Amino acid sequence: MASTSRTRRGRGRGRGSGSSSLPPPPSTLPLIIEEFFIVVYEDPLVKKKLPNKFADYLHGQEPAKVYLRAADCGPRLWTVEVLFDGQGRMYLDKGWEKFAIAHGVDFGWFLHFKYEGDDVLTVKVFDGTMCRRYYYSDGEDTDDESDDDVKPCIHPL
Repeated sequence: MASTSRTRRGRGRGRGSGSSSLPPPPSTLPLIIEEFFIVVYEDPLVKKKLPNKFADYLHGQEPAKVYLRAADCGPRLWTVEVLFDGQGRMYLDKGWEKFAIAHGVDFGWFLHFKYEGDDVLTVKVFDGTMCRRYYYSDGEDTDDESDDDVKPCIHPL
């Protein structure tokens, strides 16, 4: 005859302990916008609009300029003035053209930005084939404000 009292074993850890390993619902998480992308649909050399959520994230701390760093292209920072239009829109303005020329940005390209803090954005560049372009530096560690020439990062073919 079988025993009527059985010992039950739980499956997995934490069952019945009252604690949940699930993350909090999205509405309770802080809004942190660290990464975003833009696709170049218009002239690659004119000012570029950044996502409204990123502009909202910076509300009250709107920088006059940001510093762009191409991923894998050394420590060089490209100074780019930021334009806010008073309606919550944020644009990369003066200085963007130099960055775009130096990195060969063209129509249909995809640019991934990561906000590093201190007004620095690291940029990963994907070309029209949707493949990432890797760059390397010529070894100069200077900011572009020290010269007027566009010194491109080099894309190995």
